[in-house]
Amino acid sequence: MHPTPSIILFTLSSGAGIGLLLLLVLLHGLNLAAPVPLDTRLFAGGLALALIVGGLVASVFHLANPKNAWKAFNRFRTSWLSREGVFSVALMAITVVYLLGISDTGDSQAIGLRIGALLVFALGLATLFSTGMIYASLKPIRQWRNPLVPPIYLLMGLATGGVILTVVERVSGGPTRTTVSATVLALAGAALAKAVYYVWIGRPAGPTINTATGMTQAQVKLLDAGHSHRTFLTAEFGNTLRRAGSGTWRTVVFVFAFLLPAIGVIALARGAAPAFGVLAILSAFAGAAVERWLFFVEARHVVNLYHGSPRT
Repeated sequence: MHPTPSIILFTLSSGAGIGLLLLLVLLHGLNLAAPVPLDTRLFAGGLALALIVGGLVASVFHLANPKNAWKAFNRFRTSWLSREGVFSVALMAITVVYLLGISDTGDSQAIGLRIGALLVFALGLATLFSTGMIYASLKPIRQWRNPLVPPIYLLMGLATGGVILTVVERVSGGPTRTTVSATVLALAGAALAKAVYYVWIGRPAGPTINTATGMTQAQVKLLDAGHSHRTFLTAEFGNTLRRAGSGTWRTVVFVFAFLLPAIGVIALARGAAPAFGVLAILSAFAGAAVERWLFFVEARHVVNLYHGSPRT
């Protein structure tokens, strides 16, 4: 697929914002980490909302007719895209109420605010899962029809959001040990899931030109594609990335999205300057952007089998 910058920005920004929000309410809203100043929690929550809103705004620009974006909300029973939209709006509304609550009382451990934190956490998980299922539910694309896709979306969001939360806590005095551990664990989990995913989609599996035509006794060779120009599907879902180039970009993902941010987070925990954390955030976002671009570029629609590709 040839993704537009807006769809990469959407999944990257919203994923990081939701991941930041999930860790914030889990670690500090439910008192699983050492206390941090109220201003730090409010700033992190506001930053998460800004990232989510920015991602949703960017998502409108890859629509053919942006003014019809509201129609994505009225197919909740059948569409993962609709579910993502409904969950994201509910998430933002509950988050605003939750942040106003802790700002007003200064105590996030009140029973009502703890329930609010649980609601934010549940809605954040549901939103990221729905985003992943938008792609994982598409049967014609083998690289997306994979059970690892939704967990990867969740882990990538937690990883990038965790790096941001670590830097925010470092600026306010120092990251808590729990935040650092959770972030490193999310980075390691995302790296492992992505490695398994790359091995999985690289195996010779799925439909072939033989199974697509029903001729399985001998190797089928296409003599005529039926038309002289590419179709929308072959243009959008025809993989033009060479295997060697794919391997190079995957290495970039592991280095910039996982390794360097993990080093940065550990360095911040040991007292490194906050500026070092900014580099970790930039590295995490750059690596995640390449990961998301590669996710789309490597997608191959089954229609390619009818245009000469031996397999998807």
